[in-house]
Amino acid sequence: MPNDRQDVTQQQIARSAAIVSIGNVLSRVMGLVRGTVISDLFGTEKDILAYTAASLVPRRLYELLIGGMITSALVPTFSEYVAKEKREELWHVASLLFTLVALALGVAVLILEIGAPLVTRVLVSGFGPPLREETTRLLRIVLLGVVFLGFSGLSTALCQALQRFALPAFTTVVFNTSIVVAALVLGPRWGVRGLAVGLAVGAMLQFVLQVPALYDMRFRPALELRHPALRHILRLYLPVILGMIPNELGIALDRNLASRVGNSMAIMEYATQLIQFPLGLVSIAVATAILPALARQAVKEQERANSGSAPGNQQRTEFRATLAGGLRLVLVLTLPAVAGLFVLAEPVVALIFQHGEFNANDTIQTALALRYYLIGLLFAAVDQPLVFAFYARKDTLTPALVGVLGVVFYAMVALPTWRTLGMVGLILGNGAQLAGHALAMIWLFQRKVGTLRGYGIGQALLKSTLAAAAMGIAVYVAVWGVQNIWPTEGRPSWAIAVAVGGSVGLGTYLASCTRLRVRELELLRQIVQKIIPSRISSR
Repeated sequence: MPNDRQDVTQQQIARSAAIVSIGNVLSRVMGLVRGTVISDLFGTEKDILAYTAASLVPRRLYELLIGGMITSALVPTFSEYVAKEKREELWHVASLLFTLVALALGVAVLILEIGAPLVTRVLVSGFGPPLREETTRLLRIVLLGVVFLGFSGLSTALCQALQRFALPAFTTVVFNTSIVVAALVLGPRWGVRGLAVGLAVGAMLQFVLQVPALYDMRFRPALELRHPALRHILRLYLPVILGMIPNELGIALDRNLASRVGNSMAIMEYATQLIQFPLGLVSIAVATAILPALARQAVKEQERANSGSAPGNQQRTEFRATLAGGLRLVLVLTLPAVAGLFVLAEPVVALIFQHGEFNANDTIQTALALRYYLIGLLFAAVDQPLVFAFYARKDTLTPALVGVLGVVFYAMVALPTWRTLGMVGLILGNGAQLAGHALAMIWLFQRKVGTLRGYGIGQALLKSTLAAAAMGIAVYVAVWGVQNIWPTEGRPSWAIAVAVGGSVGLGTYLASCTRLRVRELELLRQIVQKIIPSRISSR
């Protein structure tokens, strides 16, 4: 019977992971569709810069007040009530939080609505007066969705704690779809204000989508600031938010400097969408594979340390081995993305964005930004498992302090170079921030937990780099061949270049990894099997 129950649990986890993975892929795809539609209608000039700046405010406000709290504080707290079968108390705490979020975000929105001109002046002081006025108007529209973003975040945390993953997995898909529909329907008449309306409506739909999953929730408005659960959540989240504040200030500085460099803000936004696609997929895969194990091993280590029966060296070794396995997998998955996007930058950008108001010069500039962003991609991918490794050990302060250091790295590179290098200087600052953060996390992990030497990370890096180099050469030759056979510029030639180059590159990389005996390919196969429901594989 225990084995039967364990099998059922594993199947439930696998199905949940499959749902989350499907939702993540669809959200990334719709994000690219959103970028494609916006680039077609508005390109990189004039009012799209105002929308890019205005849309940043609700997103960053949400991440600061709600988004970062979901995994670090809300889900653990809600899950404890679920595990103890205290549903009435769970609904009471949820009601307290919904009430508090409505009041807090409502007041914040009111203040920002009144002070919108000042926010615009601080955020994009490089814009001329007409563009700043348009940014202010757009800001007042998008701020209407902030409260619903907060409700959506709370609903997501509740659903995850209750293991109801289906609807929350598709909230970002709905959000992006709303912006796409608004752009197509309202854009021709209202311009970028249609995008702002789509964002506000999308925020509302994210919350509405999850309401059916909370069918049994008993909501009663209440406000008890001294409730133990609120203090517990605050205690868990305080170090996280302290680390996020400098990061948010760094983002604001980056946007302010970008507003002074032509249309760099829009170019950087388009390039970032392409970077986020492989980064998000890799992060989900690695998180699904190793983070639960890290949490269990950290708990075992703490229990043995508290009992005083053993120093816990075995648990530390297991913890480091699990993390190292995740880092090796990140390297194996991310390096081919770096190589492929570097060579295919121009045809990929042209295929996705170059039409309508997005012209050939915009493609060249976005491809340039994309190639420079790739400097930080590998560090960003490696950094994510390291941060969660500290979270698994209930250490949220260390990543917070390193986050402050990362902003310093950004400022040290971006401030002296943005006048001479323009957009490139800002992107190099971003790369320095990501690299400095990842390297500092590695150093601190080895000081606090133990060395990562001897776990094959260096070997995986070397082999993956060699395979990625071979892939890059193969992609370059394939694209060169396509361009000679089909020299005419246009969507068919770009599509063929991306398809042929990508296929040849993937085949070369897999063959090279096989030849070099990269063990992580087998681990990747096991992860895929875990994501696919067991009942499918048993047929």
